Amino acid sequence: MIKLRSSSSSSSTAATSIATLSLLFALVSIAIFYFQPSFQPYIDQVRSFEAKEVTLNLTETNPRSDDIVRIKEETSRRNYIVRFLEYKKAEEHRIYLEENVRLSGWEWIERRNPAASFPTDFGLVSIEDSVRTARVEDIGKLELVKDISIDMSYSRSLFVKEWDRVGAFVNGKKRPGKIFTSMSFSEGGYHTPLSNSTLSWKRKLTMQRSQVTSLFGAETLWEKGYTGSKVKMAIFDTGIRANHPHFRNIKERTNWTNEDTLNDNLGHGTFVAGVIAGEHAECLGFAPDTEIYAFRVFTDAQVSYTSWFLDAFNYAIATNMDVLNLSIGGPDYLDLPFVEKVWELTANNIIMVSAIGNDGPLYGTLNNPADQSDVIGVGGIDYNDHIASFSSRGMSTWEIPHGYGRVKPDIVAYGREIMGSKISTGCKSLSGTSVASPVVAGVVCLLVSVIPESNRKDILNPASMKQALVEGASKLSGPNMFEQGAGRLDLLESYEILKSYQPRASIFPSVLDYTDCPYSWPFCRQPLYAGAMPVIFNATILNGMGVIGYVDGPPTWHPSDEVGNLLNIHFTYSEVIWPWTGYLGLHMQIKDEGVQFSGLIEGNVTLTVYSPSPTGEHGPRQNSTCVLHLKLKVVQTPPRSKRVLWDQFHSIKYPPGYIPRDSLDVRNDILDWHGDHLHTNFHIMFNMLRDAGYHVETLGSPLTCFDARQYGTLLMVDLEDEYFEEEIEKLRDDVINTGLGLVVFADWYNVDTMVKMRFFDDNTRSWWTPVTGGANVPALNDLLAPFGIAFGDKILNGDFSIDDEQSRYASGANILKFPRGGYVHSFPFLDTSESGATQNILQTSGMTKADSPILGLVEVGGGRVAVYGDSNCLDSSHMVTNCYWLLRKILDYTSRNIKDAVLFSKFTWQDVPLDEDDRQLPSRRTDVNFSSYSAVVGKELICKRDSRFEVWGTKGYGLQARGRNRKLPAYPISDTGRDLNSTMESSNLEWNKLRKNEANFPASISGNRYSRTMDLFGLLNRDELDMPIQWLVPAIIAASGILLLLSFWRIRQKRRRRRKGSGSASSRFPNP
Repeated sequence: MIKLRSSSSSSSTAATSIATLSLLFALVSIAIFYFQPSFQPYIDQVRSFEAKEVTLNLTETNPRSDDIVRIKEETSRRNYIVRFLEYKKAEEHRIYLEENVRLSGWEWIERRNPAASFPTDFGLVSIEDSVRTARVEDIGKLELVKDISIDMSYSRSLFVKEWDRVGAFVNGKKRPGKIFTSMSFSEGGYHTPLSNSTLSWKRKLTMQRSQVTSLFGAETLWEKGYTGSKVKMAIFDTGIRANHPHFRNIKERTNWTNEDTLNDNLGHGTFVAGVIAGEHAECLGFAPDTEIYAFRVFTDAQVSYTSWFLDAFNYAIATNMDVLNLSIGGPDYLDLPFVEKVWELTANNIIMVSAIGNDGPLYGTLNNPADQSDVIGVGGIDYNDHIASFSSRGMSTWEIPHGYGRVKPDIVAYGREIMGSKISTGCKSLSGTSVASPVVAGVVCLLVSVIPESNRKDILNPASMKQALVEGASKLSGPNMFEQGAGRLDLLESYEILKSYQPRASIFPSVLDYTDCPYSWPFCRQPLYAGAMPVIFNATILNGMGVIGYVDGPPTWHPSDEVGNLLNIHFTYSEVIWPWTGYLGLHMQIKDEGVQFSGLIEGNVTLTVYSPSPTGEHGPRQNSTCVLHLKLKVVQTPPRSKRVLWDQFHSIKYPPGYIPRDSLDVRNDILDWHGDHLHTNFHIMFNMLRDAGYHVETLGSPLTCFDARQYGTLLMVDLEDEYFEEEIEKLRDDVINTGLGLVVFADWYNVDTMVKMRFFDDNTRSWWTPVTGGANVPALNDLLAPFGIAFGDKILNGDFSIDDEQSRYASGANILKFPRGGYVHSFPFLDTSESGATQNILQTSGMTKADSPILGLVEVGGGRVAVYGDSNCLDSSHMVTNCYWLLRKILDYTSRNIKDAVLFSKFTWQDVPLDEDDRQLPSRRTDVNFSSYSAVVGKELICKRDSRFEVWGTKGYGLQARGRNRKLPAYPISDTGRDLNSTMESSNLEWNKLRKNEANFPASISGNRYSRTMDLFGLLNRDELDMPIQWLVPAIIAASGILLLLSFWRIRQKRRRRRKGSGSASSRFPNP
């Protein structure tokens, strides 16, 4: 009896112990899961080498052993720029870092160049990849460190003919050096096809080649004794040879590269110097007495690093340069150490002139740093005053999608067949904006010498010089403001302005005139009307009174008559103007009472700017009132069927991420960097829609921020971002219940192809991987799911025709799902995706063409939906054939229910739905940190200043005005220690389950093919909760632990009592 009871008690105790240990294990597991982010840096360090091996295996099918060794060596260390808050000797910065970062894995890189003897604000360090995240964090959090970033590299192509010219990519592969858009200039003629240009250019040069100095009247100033004397000109380029016979005043040559030479072995720097200050009779420069300081910042291989530029810029500041010419550029305006150093350079009263780029005739192709407001950005024209085909066009794209770009270039100058100096002797002719830039730089040197040296610095600065140039420029007839800026350089007019110049502030452009077409394009192409999205005009404030200025109170609108009160303007502006420049944004709407008004509204916007006294804080401050004149055309509000809304909000461009091109046939321009805006690479489509009678407005906020009752169609083209759940719900209601038309032009999306497009960048020593495809098809499928529509992951290419209209389908997607009762057009195309190519190889017939659906049209509730799998036929960047005719027919259907006989043929009617297995739908990438680039993932849904005034700062129409929005758990939060374009080493991504639609809706896509995790009572998915829970799980664990300890204590007490009882029983009943 006693033994049996003991055995039972032991079993019970053992079971209790097992249950207790199980509970303890579960609690520890929950704690580890919850606190995983805290452990992640240490986990990342352990996984780093293994992750690199995985990355290599994904990209190289049969890598050679020496290639693997090379890549491993290159990826083992990376150079980083550490920027400090103060200027000190480099040795002091080194000691500071070594004293505060004692852990291994990094080392200081000594820089031996002419700037070494001056204080500096940055250092260069090398960090091992195995500890990269930890060391970047250690250095970045130091008190005297401003930030830490990768040392970027620049490269360019020179002296190649137009048909051979290349940029950063050749045949789809990355060249050494930083991403540079295209060559700087070419010899002889320069011809580019003008299929995308608004201006037809033909060469009609009837005179002999003239000296460019004569065309601008430089001789007039030479005769007055102004020749650029005592002006220090810094030429950042490929160097210059000593004792070159064309130059009388080469003051200093410095080398900032890793090559041991001061000479120019390419000829680029010599040519630029010759245009500025050459004295040879056949290739005269503008300012022959200018002091030339040649900064060799490019190697013979045309490569340069950001750190070289930073040192050279610091040296230019320390040696008090007056003017600086930079005939290079690229699309990366987010290289912050470079961009901010340019600001510092101009803040030190150095006038920078830079080429705007040779990526014309495409729009949205401005190069940095010429696109910065404190820099004089120069475009090119030919001798007939036509914009050169190669000259890049505006607008600037920094501000997209929420704002609107600035007017650039600032000015244009002759840049075709300009004469300049050769490397050793003699002259030659070259073309390009790199030629136009030194033309302006030479003029600037000449103008600087006009002002007496004693008070030169009191009058001349980057702002006052730009004021003299843009106000003196001659506006050309034909080109618009984004092609010519202020117009053609006029040396003599600018001279007259500077002669009597008094420091002041001004606005550029100073006039917005809707009646001045084509100069005021795109504003003059579409009048204002009541009920429209705000029209944004972004002007630049130039402050010639001082490097820093302040706006004294908000800007004011002064209408010229009572009608002007119909205009409602909200202003955004720089309260602090530094260095020398700021911005003034006009958000213009016509009030509701102007719905029937048609006519002109005229008046002035005034803005008062003041700067501290140059004599000290006790001196009188300088004040200046700027005026922007407005002449706006207004029409009656057009009918709903003629109003189209363009979705700009969901567009993502390069930079900051590797956004790939839309057409994979284009091998030498692999980045999508032109802005994807109605007024950049879709400007021809915009003109076509206006010619067809449509009024096109832009939405730079989420889809909840527009009133669907006002629009006939929402036009969504080439979109890369995700969508808030509220957007998906609202759009479904807008189409079904409000009768909104929906048109979607998608692009390719194939994960295998994206993986193969990855490349190793030897400059940042990291892998670059595409963030998404040409379009974000998985996100579009979520948006279209309520309508039973989905795109696939094929990459289709081929020619086809509809109604005798020949078209090219270039890297487009196929349609996988489409509801019954719609109209679907299919054509035989080749699937060039990685998976498609594999299937074709397995087939005995080789590469075959199969019918693939690409165009679908269907009526859904009260609205109509049309989808097409390719946007290249609307995008002027790499267009082969346009499909504007198709877009017009589609809009006629979605906006006005006009059915084209061919598009709605009985042969294309779907009596059964297209309904492929959900497993065939494209899935999102799980190895890319998308939150770094997205305006949706991890962000708050809010209507910004490009939406109607009444919903500014709210969540939109029909939603709560305020409140926290649920963050999408689709992607992890951005890790600032990781390169934006690098592949993630690990991923725990999860995706929201798409909510099922009402049962009576046809062929809706339901279910969740992405969800792979369980939610333990809703507690583990922290982003789902609307209440703070950072202490909830720890509190539960702590309480459970206390209960666990109490349970142990009770069990031990019971055991003790049992032992005592057992002992007393034994003494009373001894064994026989």
